[in-house]
Amino acid sequence: MILWIAVLASFVSFLDGTIVNVALPAIVDDLGGGITTQQWTVDAYLITLGAFILVAGSVSDTYGRIRVIRWGLVGFAVTSVLIAVAPSATVLIVARLLQGVAGALLVPSSLALITSNFRGAAQAKAIGTWTGLTSGALVAGPIIGGLFVDLASWRLAFFVNVVPVAVTLWLLVRLEQRDVRRPDASVDYLGALLCVVGLGGMVFALIEEPNLGWGDPLVWLPAVIGVAAFAGFLWRQAVIAQPMLPLSLFAVRNFAWGNLSTAFVYGALSLSGFVIAVYLQEQAGLSATAAGLASLPITVIMILLSSRVGALAGRLGPRLFMTAGPLMMAAGSLLMLAVDEDFNYWWQIFPGIVLFGLGLTVTVSPLTAAILGAIEPERSGIASATNNAISRVAGLVAVALIGAIVGGTLDLDGFHRAMWATALLMAAGGAVSWLGIRNPVAPKAE
Repeated sequence: MILWIAVLASFVSFLDGTIVNVALPAIVDDLGGGITTQQWTVDAYLITLGAFILVAGSVSDTYGRIRVIRWGLVGFAVTSVLIAVAPSATVLIVARLLQGVAGALLVPSSLALITSNFRGAAQAKAIGTWTGLTSGALVAGPIIGGLFVDLASWRLAFFVNVVPVAVTLWLLVRLEQRDVRRPDASVDYLGALLCVVGLGGMVFALIEEPNLGWGDPLVWLPAVIGVAAFAGFLWRQAVIAQPMLPLSLFAVRNFAWGNLSTAFVYGALSLSGFVIAVYLQEQAGLSATAAGLASLPITVIMILLSSRVGALAGRLGPRLFMTAGPLMMAAGSLLMLAVDEDFNYWWQIFPGIVLFGLGLTVTVSPLTAAILGAIEPERSGIASATNNAISRVAGLVAVALIGAIVGGTLDLDGFHRAMWATALLMAAGGAVSWLGIRNPVAPKAE
């Protein structure tokens, strides 16, 4: 029952992340605002998710994992309903900001619930099961979202979240287990606030700059406040006794270089995922369901090959995989430059998607293993949260820059510019891995 609770609680967060890209064109058709509304629909969630996921571990330790999961589930359900009934883009964006806070409470607490109830081989198996089942959201989200958009309304796609939330809350009621708290745990609320203001100010400036220009006070003032707040956040993490982002982690070579590679790779993933889902509907004329199915080969390849790649990287070391994988994704992005006005998915998108999927599969497991393997086990939780936050923030910044990258309009030229940008970011991720990552040295035989 504990495993099912952990899986379903995390599945809700992952499902929402994959549904939203497919629903973006329909949201703009209904609420208006063009590409700016689309960017904010994605980034509002990522701002609070990226900031609060760092503090979620200490919230869980302070108030209890089961209680925090319950808070996160109720918050996610309420905000999902608010999004579904939103009368305007402003209401939707505010609801997405709040939904990010709820989402940040779910994933770390779910994993903590597993690690505190399973030991040894059973723990490894439970985490593997959690990973496999939550990965199903990558398949289900775009298809479910596309079907609702095509057959009913984008609004119903967000109501879907309420079903797994209700089932998980029912399981929590049936679970007869005392909650666990750490009496010495504390929550850095000021640090979380500085992080949110910092990320929010900088992202606001990046999204609005193509519309207003850097000379407008509505652009440069939030940018200045954002940079100052984020600098304050980093200073606070350096001086407080229990930081939610221990900067000492970055003194470890593979952790630091691995997270730099993460920033390039996951920024590129968010950029390409947004652009492909929107372009296929708005310019290529595909239905929302077809656009959702377009990236399905990536998920299928990952499900089939991830465990084998992980085992192989365990024997050979992560450096080669973390170099080759992003370069393969860069090549896949360049293959998608074949897209032209006379659109054909099978010749123009499919080959690039397949190569992209192979590259992603070659990258993900070795990347995670290199970063977490560089840190001692007792700090693996904060190391994982830090890496997760960096990947979210990288996606946040990439989506904020889309307007500048595509030139304000996601037409064919804009799509080509986005694919070039994706390829360059992926190539940078591969180069960083080759330069910085070192394979673990095998212990010498006695």
